[in-house]
Amino acid sequence: MDFAEYFPIWNKLTEAQQQHLLSVSHPMQAKAGTVVHRGGADCLGLLLIKSGQLRVFTLSGEGREITLYRLFEYDICLFSASCVMPNVQFDVIVEAEKDTELWVIPSCLFKNLMDESLPVAKYANELISSRFSEVMWLMDQIMWKSFDKRLAGFLLEESALEGTTALRLTHEKIANHMGTAREVVTRMLRYFQNEGMVRLTRGAVELTDQPRLRQLAGD
Repeated sequence: MDFAEYFPIWNKLTEAQQQHLLSVSHPMQAKAGTVVHRGGADCLGLLLIKSGQLRVFTLSGEGREITLYRLFEYDICLFSASCVMPNVQFDVIVEAEKDTELWVIPSCLFKNLMDESLPVAKYANELISSRFSEVMWLMDQIMWKSFDKRLAGFLLEESALEGTTALRLTHEKIANHMGTAREVVTRMLRYFQNEGMVRLTRGAVELTDQPRLRQLAGD
């Protein structure tokens, strides 16, 4: 089992803690599109990603989605075990964007590790701080950056992530990532197309002028 390679502070645990962690953590596979964690009512445990890609998002009162951040190989999702952290109220949904292999570390075990081990508690606090920083950066973008700049940046980020300029993304999917209405996305993408920066086809967006998109995004 290669769990030890993926757990970031494995070498700071005692041998007994390591063996306990191995004995109770279990592997899980999630197909693309599967909801892995459903918010505050679900205390699944920590998710340690072996391969694939998870999307962490939240819902507005009207049911509108917005992507907070993504998780990749070697990442840990801590908020799927927020029930063991009463001072952290952060209701998120976790969905597999690609076929994903991961380990589930039971919430009660991790709480015990935090109570027993200063390195584990320190790591958990650092992880929480890092995720909140990502969310605060996102809020800053939403509040102070115009939507055309945000959309250009999102398309460039997706292109870098997927390694292609031909993105299989519907307008609805983009809207869900960005926390806005599909009509707003469609209107802006059509403007981008008229300006020669993208080409739109059914269910796809091709980036045809990345330098202009970077200039618009402010990169």
